[in-house]
Amino acid sequence: MSMRAQIWLIFLAPLVLLGGLYAFGLTIPVPHLGRDYVVRVLLPEAGDPVDLPPIYGPQDRTRPLVVIDAGHGGKDPGASGAGYREKDIVLGLALALRDELVEQGGIRVALTREDDSFLVLEERPEIARRMGADLFVSIHADSAGEVEGVRGASIYTLSTRASSEAAARFAERENAADEVNGVRIEDQSDAVGDILVELSQRRVQQTSAEFADLITREGRGVLRFHPQERRAAALAVLRAPDVPAVLYESGFVSNPDDARQLTSPEGQRDFARVMARAIRIFFARQAGA
Repeated sequence: MSMRAQIWLIFLAPLVLLGGLYAFGLTIPVPHLGRDYVVRVLLPEAGDPVDLPPIYGPQDRTRPLVVIDAGHGGKDPGASGAGYREKDIVLGLALALRDELVEQGGIRVALTREDDSFLVLEERPEIARRMGADLFVSIHADSAGEVEGVRGASIYTLSTRASSEAAARFAERENAADEVNGVRIEDQSDAVGDILVELSQRRVQQTSAEFADLITREGRGVLRFHPQERRAAALAVLRAPDVPAVLYESGFVSNPDDARQLTSPEGQRDFARVMARAIRIFFARQAGA
């Protein structure tokens, strides 16, 4: 049970008890004024992780751990078009990848969300950090708006400077994902953002780029890529220090062909197999480094 739920129970339980007694015509003695009563409530130990997702696969902690992040969720549907919503498409892909990795064995897997839950943007890479993840994969789907014919997947890695004007616009939109009606849910200063980027050292960025290369290599001939398949942007979701991370833009929800493919069992299976192979090769290389 989450800490928030525990706190609500603390306040609501006495009211529910009194209401039940009253409904059955029962009374309870009222203590005399002037007497002191102490209620002790057990709270989690300070520093204990709260609400971390379950880990699937082997429980051997020496096995590598990949955290899969299905973008958006809950009141944040992400991009939409052709009758599809980004949050639904990417959750289907994330679950397919989890099942593929667990079935093959040898790799531990966790998801930032397994249902239609809303997560603040900064929570996603923070989950990977707190779990000691060896790789973080955030899955998204784009929209080209009214522009027709735009399709295909692309892979983003972190860069302090956007690789193109389109990548810069994408970063601006994704970094605002935890704003509702223009008000940030959890504000973060530019200074903190700069520190996070600085902590994402060159080695981590290089390793992330190596994994992105593996995705394109393994996906050639199986997945449909955008002409600009490799991009770099200052995306907040990739700023987990010391954790190699990529954002996989699976396709365009505004393109009916892309959307149908990404939501079909065949399309999800192709994605899961390609990504699982890339992940296994990546971990094998890291183990031999």
